[in-house]
Amino acid sequence: MIPTLPRVGAVSYFNTLPLVWGMLHGPQRESVALSFSLPAKCADDVERRAVDIGLVPVAEIARQKLEVLPGVGISCRGPVRSILLVSRVPWRQVRTLAADRGSRTSVELAQVILRERFGVEAETTPFEPNLDRMLAACDAALIIGDAALHVSPPELRYEWLDLGEEWFTLTGLPMVFAAWAGKAGLPAPAFEEITRGSYAFGAARIDEIVDAEHSARRISRELAQRYLRHHIHFELGAEETKGLDAFLELAGAKGLTCDHA
Repeated sequence: MIPTLPRVGAVSYFNTLPLVWGMLHGPQRESVALSFSLPAKCADDVERRAVDIGLVPVAEIARQKLEVLPGVGISCRGPVRSILLVSRVPWRQVRTLAADRGSRTSVELAQVILRERFGVEAETTPFEPNLDRMLAACDAALIIGDAALHVSPPELRYEWLDLGEEWFTLTGLPMVFAAWAGKAGLPAPAFEEITRGSYAFGAARIDEIVDAEHSARRISRELAQRYLRHHIHFELGAEETKGLDAFLELAGAKGLTCDHA
């Protein structure tokens, strides 16, 4: 049993909602104290113990040597649509990268793709997610989450890459972006029951989530449906573990304490 009401830190992006729908509207609603923040802030909250578990970027899970709750998280197996790398110069000429302040794993992924595909090492500067301002200051820009969903890539006048698609082309493996995690020694079975149960509730209500959220987030219904049903994968299994291991190896981040992420 969890002795007190657990503090759960979730990411505020649209793609998180199926994972937390049960905590917001279902059987887990009275079982947690739920808060929302950007991915980087969520990782910081776990590190300073402001929350007991969080939906943490995998690069931070490795750095902090957190304990991962198996079963569900945020991943993709091909185009992810919400992690876009955009450049105003040819890719091999990229030297500076403006990165969304909310991102950590995606920054590492962008560096992997630039290095492995184009032989480029780019200096990264954090920015607010405004594509025009980012590209006015740097050669390339990384934009993620809901801000990326507000961009129509085919209409851009710049070169762009979907980093989920690039990762799958490079490795043939899923890309895991985030998982539920906390400090070592957490009551994992009790927390896992909450996270799995909340996702099961949300997975059965994707249409409800889309109807409730797409307008307020300025995402078309069609894109919201396609994104949650096809671009994002929430169940983490053996192939996701292989993809995660490959990412940590290429990103130079090791020490993940989970056999099931």
